Amino acid sequence: MKTLVLLTDTLARGGQFARNLNLIGSTLLVDVLDPENAKLRLASGTVRAIISDVSFARASTVAALRSHLGRLRVNREPYLCLLHEDTPRGNAYARALGAVRILRADQAAYNLVSALSPLLAEEVDQATPIAADVASADDALTRIFEMGRSGGVIEAGLIASGAEFIESALRKTDVRTWLEVIWRFDDATHQHCLLVADLAAGFAKHLGFRRADCRRVTQAALLHDIGKSRIPNAILNKPGHLTDDERTVMQTHAALGYEMLLGQGYGAEMLAVVRSHHEYLDGSGYPDGLWGADIPDLVRLVTICDIYAALIERRPYRKPMTSEEGFAILEGMTGKLDKDLLQAFRPVATLAGEPLGVGPA
Repeated sequence: MKTLVLLTDTLARGGQFARNLNLIGSTLLVDVLDPENAKLRLASGTVRAIISDVSFARASTVAALRSHLGRLRVNREPYLCLLHEDTPRGNAYARALGAVRILRADQAAYNLVSALSPLLAEEVDQATPIAADVASADDALTRIFEMGRSGGVIEAGLIASGAEFIESALRKTDVRTWLEVIWRFDDATHQHCLLVADLAAGFAKHLGFRRADCRRVTQAALLHDIGKSRIPNAILNKPGHLTDDERTVMQTHAALGYEMLLGQGYGAEMLAVVRSHHEYLDGSGYPDGLWGADIPDLVRLVTICDIYAALIERRPYRKPMTSEEGFAILEGMTGKLDKDLLQAFRPVATLAGEPLGVGPA
């Protein structure tokens, strides 16, 4: 099986690019500054394409990159250079190294997949038409959570951008294909937020919402778990079941998210989704124990998508439920969920298909 090779001088940054590249194929991340990689070789015919994420500011780094390219491009494999110094000198370096495509590094988060795809000699898989949209939506989500962690303002434009990428993908394909693509991500929180946003977008479309209303639903769903950006990683990323104390901390994310967005210009419906997506019609939810009519319709819609997404997701401690099993659980939550919305959701759940989860168990 052929692989994409990403050569980087900064593993944290390169890791994000590699995650996006995984949407269109297996990607090997290589640190050009690691002495242990100095003699790295791959068998002839196993390299699909090479991407460099290396600054040309230091001659020693350029020399290391040149050495790796010399060993790995044995069959003149396509080489795309992410340019960190957009100057005549930087462009000249990239051309001298053999780049057949140059992309500014600050544009790579949005355009890397789409820029690379035409260079690949073999046919890409079914998900490729939406891969760029998925990667861009995930990048927007990453930046949203980074803002949340840092205490910064959550930019409404960034949320709108992420939602637009999701809607763009759904115009090109269906819910099932989107799910198969996002399952290649290794961050459980990102998987969940993108899955809920996609299900909500598909549900709104199925219900015949106007495009502006669909966008509003998608944005709310994308942002619904923003409070998790303030939950300690030890709890958020715990591979097994949470203890009672840990679950108590986790449940603070709804109120935390609401408080983070309050006063930043977000509408009442958006704030309600963030705060109340764990409320149930019978008053048994949190954080406020709301009853019936106190829970807005948009919250009820996102809640169904949120619960269903959690049921069909792959978790380290259990296999994902099938679409039928997941929907049966929802039907068994008598009195907690809006029964009319739930029945309307059935075709969306069915369309999601199965088996879900293309990643490793």
